[in-house]
Amino acid sequence: MPGGRLDAGETVAQAALRELHEELGLGLGEDAVLGLLDDYSTRSGYRITPVVVWGGDVIDQITPNPAEVASVHVARPADFDVEPMFASIPESPDPIIRVPMLGAWIHAPTAAVIYQFRELAIHHRTTRVAQYEQPVFAWK
Repeated sequence: MPGGRLDAGETVAQAALRELHEELGLGLGEDAVLGLLDDYSTRSGYRITPVVVWGGDVIDQITPNPAEVASVHVARPADFDVEPMFASIPESPDPIIRVPMLGAWIHAPTAAVIYQFRELAIHHRTTRVAQYEQPVFAWK
């Protein structure tokens, strides 16, 4: 899930494709964009707009930029079909969300994006995720 900021004059989709190229070396055109998921506002003041793209069979073309990418994890469709876990925390009235995936716990905001993608792409359900909280350690 590459990420970054918009450059002047870019659309969200153009920025996502640029970041995908900068971080993983994948050069996809705007025709690869399938759509957008809901914006997710973080506690640190950022707004994440997930852009869903279809790259086809490009796994062997991934070339991580070591200045930008610490590790690459390949997830297959079945890896996304996991049940999220919700918990309450005293610091917020909203539940935190996390998902077990690829042998680790992934927390919001990434967990919220994964959950919404799962609901739409696998189960064909419209599910909103902006109400899910991040764990306290992510507030800084």
